Amino acid sequence: MALSGAAAAPFYSWLIAAYMSRTVAGISGEEPSSRQNMSRRRFRRKSRTAQGALNGRTSLVCSYSTGHVGSLVGLCGSGLFELGSCLSFEACPEYQSASWTPLFGQSVTALGSKPIRAARRHPKTAAQGKALAIAVQPLREPTERKKTLTKDRRVVVTGMGIVSCLGDEPEMFYNNLLEGKSGITEIENFNCEDFPTRIAGEIKSFSSDGWVSPKFSKRMDKFMLYLLTAGKKAVADAGITLDVMKELDKGKCGVLIGSALGGMQIFNDAIAALRISYRKMNPFCVPFATTNMGSAMLAMDLGWMGPSYSISTACATSNFCILSAANHIIRGEADIMLSGGSDAGVIPIGLGGFVACKALSQRNDDPAKASRPWDQQDRDGFVLGEGAGVLVLEELEHAKQRGAEIYAEFLGGSSTCDAYHMTEPHPKGTGILLCIEKALSYAGVKRQDVNYVNAHATSTKAGDMQEYKALMQSFGENPELKMNSTKSMIGHMLGAAGAVEAIATVQAIRTGWLHPTINIEHPEKDLDMSYIVSGKKQRLDVKVALSNSFGFGGHNSSILFAPYNESCDE
Repeated sequence: MALSGAAAAPFYSWLIAAYMSRTVAGISGEEPSSRQNMSRRRFRRKSRTAQGALNGRTSLVCSYSTGHVGSLVGLCGSGLFELGSCLSFEACPEYQSASWTPLFGQSVTALGSKPIRAARRHPKTAAQGKALAIAVQPLREPTERKKTLTKDRRVVVTGMGIVSCLGDEPEMFYNNLLEGKSGITEIENFNCEDFPTRIAGEIKSFSSDGWVSPKFSKRMDKFMLYLLTAGKKAVADAGITLDVMKELDKGKCGVLIGSALGGMQIFNDAIAALRISYRKMNPFCVPFATTNMGSAMLAMDLGWMGPSYSISTACATSNFCILSAANHIIRGEADIMLSGGSDAGVIPIGLGGFVACKALSQRNDDPAKASRPWDQQDRDGFVLGEGAGVLVLEELEHAKQRGAEIYAEFLGGSSTCDAYHMTEPHPKGTGILLCIEKALSYAGVKRQDVNYVNAHATSTKAGDMQEYKALMQSFGENPELKMNSTKSMIGHMLGAAGAVEAIATVQAIRTGWLHPTINIEHPEKDLDMSYIVSGKKQRLDVKVALSNSFGFGGHNSSILFAPYNESCDE
């Protein structure tokens, strides 16, 4: 009804204005010229056509007479005094109670083949008293944007969950790293004897019992099982019990956990089934193969209705997710976000794909020494890993209100693109350097305060030194600076790497110990080993920690953590 009224308004505006012109001309007593007579004849023809269309619909307005003044006065039924009301479209009672025809119903077609324009040009009058017919448009109320003013919202880490080849609990995982223990072994979950690479950071024994429903655990891809398990462990680690869960605003709790590969095994199995018949395909093959479904399933399980989606930027996925999740909290869109990444690429199609692009190490005779970042002589590629890492990011005041233990504070970060090559990093490290500088700027961190870097350092000749040079250019004047590579012991977990390394970074802040980078037996000639934690763990009071992740496509990301300083609270 309102829509039809809006559509009819311009026509009635024109009609009122036209009658007004005719009436005022009659009142002035001036005879119209021949040109005006012609215009009036055309007007009468159109008026008769329009009036025919309005027959039977006069209930839309008050009854009116066909007289000059009477027609205008009768339109609102209360004389010229009410003219202002008419022109501002203040409806009379009959108007309000009328039943309208549809916007594009017969009433419109009855107006004839030529539309009546709401606005048209008229010749200028040479003398006063010659009225000008004008179109009156409905007045629009000015709209005003509402700005939500909020104070700065700080983001802290209150929980962590992990699934890896070195342990399924953050403490166990980090203790193994501190001991310099490698989780890289021969692949056992499938026959890979025909592959030139037969080693990986493979998870030997994994169970989702107690974390994932059996009916789903039989159907889901491992990447999703890892994700759900790590996510729920992070929730438990954050002290979010059933009682706490009841008190949470579910509309401000979200899940942002990504994956680089998604459900590759599910998709591979679907293709194999399709070769026989589409009837053999798993009906869940499409949703369980997509990268977003892990976050969606976890959100459904928890009943969290805030931002829930995934990001896939190859090996930089986790950092992108953590950055975006933190931004949701900073903007006030969420109070709690689960963020991180998960991948299960140690499968035939995953291993074969990376072998085909000649990216993997082939040190099959000594798996524990295969991943060797910054080692000049024997570095021959990265080692494939798998697993998941999830962090609970929470708004500071919200965490304090529920009495949560705060592990560290998330300061901010940045992302850039090399815009150079699909798989090769920029030879000058331009994108990496830009990413680090932007991260410092956005977080408001002084470069001399950064004294620990968990490097991306994958054990590839193309990438390790470019990152090192960019780091030295940014922080080389800080004699306290230390850096290490978690991948030397667990391999490259692809989309999960950033989250797992963020957990290692937070654990370094909490414990005051940095884990070693193993297997640096012949350092690169340009490598200053005084900055590298090598051989054994080192003690360090971390002020600000930087964690880097870079991915195929030239995706760069840097995130910053620091100890939570209660004295900074205002």
